[in-house]
Amino acid sequence: MQTTRARTRPTQRERSDGTIEALLSAGRELFAAHGYNATSLDAVCGLAHVTKGALYHHFAGKQDLFRAVYEIEQSRLARVVARAYLDAEPDSWEAVYVGARAFLAEVLASDVQRISLLDAPSALGMDAMREISTDCLLMMQEGIRRAVATGDIVSRSVPALSHLLYGALCESAMAAARADDQKAALDEALVELRALFDALAAVAVRV
Repeated sequence: MQTTRARTRPTQRERSDGTIEALLSAGRELFAAHGYNATSLDAVCGLAHVTKGALYHHFAGKQDLFRAVYEIEQSRLARVVARAYLDAEPDSWEAVYVGARAFLAEVLASDVQRISLLDAPSALGMDAMREISTDCLLMMQEGIRRAVATGDIVSRSVPALSHLLYGALCESAMAAARADDQKAALDEALVELRALFDALAAVAVRV
């Protein structure tokens, strides 16, 4: 009977993981709702129901917690883009467009944009953001490589084109996030994105 009770108690690792999960969840909620600068560690600890000492046991401070939240956001964003790509015509140029469109739509959701677009540049710096958010760029490279292989677009420098397109997506997202009418800015960006992808596809058709 004692053995059974012992096995049902959380282990130290499970308690530690639970504390981290609670802090990340609370941090994300508060960062998304109030922004990085307006979020205090006291508020995070209060929402997570942990002590500040527990927070400092796992994170060096607010920036470190924000970085962990940002990393999770970028991983989730990459999964959204990958799912959109896979749901489209496999290995096609159109699938790359669908993934790019999904990227813009997701990153401009109000909770995501506060963390990923509005606060991350000042809280983390562009170098750290580039270091963390590589998954979407790598997927863009692979999508372009496959589209070239299928003949949907002509052979070209995959790294150069992927950086060009991904950079345009990120800049368009930043501009839309700061626009007075975000929906109109997103709609305009999508029109130009469609035209750009169609133009690159048309080159392959003419050739």
